[in-house]
Amino acid sequence: MLLARIVGTVVSTRKDPRLEGKKLLIVKPVNPEGADESGYLIAVDTVDAGFRETVLVVSGSSARMAAECKDRPVDAAIIGIVDSIHLDSHHESELAARKK
Repeated sequence: MLLARIVGTVVSTRKDPRLEGKKLLIVKPVNPEGADESGYLIAVDTVDAGFRETVLVVSGSSARMAAECKDRPVDAAIIGIVDSIHLDSHHESELAARKK
């Protein structure tokens, strides 16, 4: 699983029939602080996520196990909307030290 932020949408009028009616979103991986990581993914939205929300994304065979993705050609799926992130004290101080 990875943390990501929704940064856009993909509109595809011609696609595999098993993807018809599925919302495709562009997600940007982020670290626990919300800072951008490298790369982008196109993911099927299974939780009705919105623009700029932080989400949980699974890929590979895990994506094909998500609700609404069984037996579909899916490599990434959004399976959760993140409300908050809490790190233990060791990791919080590690992030603070990196900011200096």
